[in-house]
Amino acid sequence: MSIVRFEIITNVVELGSFTATAEKLNMTQSAVSHAVASLEAELGVSILIRDRKKGISLTEIGQKVLPHIREVLKRMESINQEITLATNLEVGVIRIGTFASASSCLLPKLLATFQKKHPKIEFKFFEGSYEEITEWLKSGIVDIGFVVKRKVESNFDLIPLIKDNMVVAYHTKHRFHSKEIVSMEDLIDEPFIMPTGMYQSHVNELFHEADLRPSIRFEVHDCTMIANMVQEGLGVTIGPELFLKTQQNIKISKLNIENCREVALACQSIVNASPAVKEFLQVAKGVFN
Repeated sequence: MSIVRFEIITNVVELGSFTATAEKLNMTQSAVSHAVASLEAELGVSILIRDRKKGISLTEIGQKVLPHIREVLKRMESINQEITLATNLEVGVIRIGTFASASSCLLPKLLATFQKKHPKIEFKFFEGSYEEITEWLKSGIVDIGFVVKRKVESNFDLIPLIKDNMVVAYHTKHRFHSKEIVSMEDLIDEPFIMPTGMYQSHVNELFHEADLRPSIRFEVHDCTMIANMVQEGLGVTIGPELFLKTQQNIKISKLNIENCREVALACQSIVNASPAVKEFLQVAKGVFN
C-alpha cells in the first residue's frame, strides 16, 4: 500500500479536483485517476464519489478511512523530520488553521521568529471560523490551530497566547472620540452594527451583563465589512481589540465592563506531534509569554 497514493487521494479530497491535484503534484490527470482507482481496488471499497454536477465527495467508508490515511501521512512526516533533524537538515510542513485577526496580528510575528531559526520548514494556512478550525484539528487537516479557549474542546493540548479585550469601535469624528472608557449605557442610542460571526457571543454577554439591549441597525458576519461600515460612520460596534486596532479611520475605546477572548494554539497531542510542530509551539511560548 503506497504512501504516494495516500498523498494523492488526500489532495484530491482537499482540492476537490483530479486536475488540480495533478497540477499540484506535477503528474498527469490519468496518473492521478489511476492511483486513486488502484488504491480503491486494493482496499476493496470505493472511497470517492465522482459526480459531474456535484464534484468529488467521500463515500461513507471514505469518511471513516480518510482520517487514518491523514494520520499515516503525518507519521511519515514525523519520521522524515526526525531523520533530517538528526543530520541537521530541517525539512517538513506545518499546517495551521487560523482566523482573520490571528492571521493579520499574531502569525506574522510568530512566523518571523520561527523562520529565522528554521528557514527550511514550509507552511500551509487554512483560514476559517472557530468551528471549522476545530473540525480541521479533529480530522487532521491541520497540525495546529488558533483557537479561543472556551470555544474549543478540552481534549486538545493548548498553548495560551494572549487575552484579547472586547472594545467599542467608532468613526474618528464620533462623539466618543475623546472618551477613554465608554459606558455600555452610552451605546443604547447609537446605531449598532451587530457581528453575527465568531465573537457575537462576547458582544451578547456584555449587553446581558449590563441588562441592556442594543439598537441594532445592521447585522453583519464579515469582520472586514463591519470595519468598513464603521469607517463610513454607519454605526458603532463591539469587537476584539486585536483586529479593530489595526483598522484605518476607526477609533477604539475600552468599555466599562470587561470581556475578553483568550487566544491559544491547539493541537491534538503535543507529545505525538512532529518535531517541527513541537518546535513551533515552543517558539510561540517564547514570543507571547
